[in-house]
Amino acid sequence: MKTVVVVSAVVAVVVSFLGSGAWIGTPIAEAAGGALSATSTLVAPAGPAFSIWSVIYTGLIAYAVWQFLPGRTARHDALRAPIVASMLLNPAWILVIQFGQVWLSVIVIVALLLVLVRVFVLMQQHRPEGVADAVITDGTMGIYLGWVCVATIANVSAWLVSLGLTSGATVWAIIVLVVAAGVGVFLAQFSGGAVAPMLAIVWGLGWLAQGRFSGEVVDTAVAWAAVLAAAVVAIATVGIRVRGRRTVSVG
Repeated sequence: MKTVVVVSAVVAVVVSFLGSGAWIGTPIAEAAGGALSATSTLVAPAGPAFSIWSVIYTGLIAYAVWQFLPGRTARHDALRAPIVASMLLNPAWILVIQFGQVWLSVIVIVALLLVLVRVFVLMQQHRPEGVADAVITDGTMGIYLGWVCVATIANVSAWLVSLGLTSGATVWAIIVLVVAAGVGVFLAQFSGGAVAPMLAIVWGLGWLAQGRFSGEVVDTAVAWAAVLAAAVVAIATVGIRVRGRRTVSVG
């Protein structure tokens, strides 16, 4: 299984690089008729937000090397299979978008989100082996999960817009952002204040706000809702983490 993780990480990086329009194919923002561009919906993050993928891919390669080293515990025996699934679902999503199948991309990204939730749960059940494991494993997969939470919102919204469901866009966008804040707070509560998912969610919501404050699709109500949602997630995560440390210290 260790080798499968390494191969899957390489496949994820190579297919994503090639299929995202770097060498072949169409840039994701232009694929599927631009359904997933930074201006396609009110909850689409601005273009620079997607640079987070370079961090995620670097982390996945680092994890592939880390888990291959001798001395890894049963923690990684439990994590390898779902992490492999997450590595393969991401390039699958890119290929689906390259073929213009927005509806199918929703199915793929929801499957990816569920797999990452499973990884997150397992990481809480099997604590890190040390600082390096916490950074490489929990850090990478936490950022991956946080970003995919934001990406799923954008993907589902893009699909609904492609179906012609555009009425009340501002209201629905704000409702979605409230849900996003709730998800971020839940992840923090469940994990005792895990920082990585929070950083990715705040990053995505921050760039979503920037895209609504300026550019082609301006909506200040949605922009401020995104700022507030990001602040709620950040404050809740820090508060839960600090409270947890104080409890441990007192105990």
